[in-house]
Amino acid sequence: MTHTRYAFIKANWHSDIVDQALAGFLELIPAADVDVFDVPGAFEMPLVAKKLALSGRYGAVAAAAFVVDGGIYRHDFVATAVVSGLMQAGLDSGVPVLSVSLTPHQYQETEHHTCIFRSHFVQKGREAARAALQAVALHVSLERAEA
Repeated sequence: MTHTRYAFIKANWHSDIVDQALAGFLELIPAADVDVFDVPGAFEMPLVAKKLALSGRYGAVAAAAFVVDGGIYRHDFVATAVVSGLMQAGLDSGVPVLSVSLTPHQYQETEHHTCIFRSHFVQKGREAARAALQAVALHVSLERAEA
């Protein structure tokens, strides 16, 4: 059996919060098995996820972003496009692509909200790692069954 590597994409907007998802992910999957890719924002994640998934180097790809209402644009449209794009990347590649993209209804850049969401992203990172491990195990068993 070959050694499984994982890709983790993280958006740079609100990196103090988003980086916590990677911290949670690395609690369950060793850092030596994870390649990390920074992108400017959430909207750039689906294309990078698709390219990484199609590369054949990764058993799973996780992508993390924090999409908030900036007051100028409809953040829910951005979030929907990102999550749909990540799902399509997985379907097109046959490689699990996991989303840790969160869109809160309310977020103010206060210490209180930042603390809450930093903690929440650690948990979401752990959940993504569990999902990645389970998805890779399932894909391996499906490949064996097809052989």
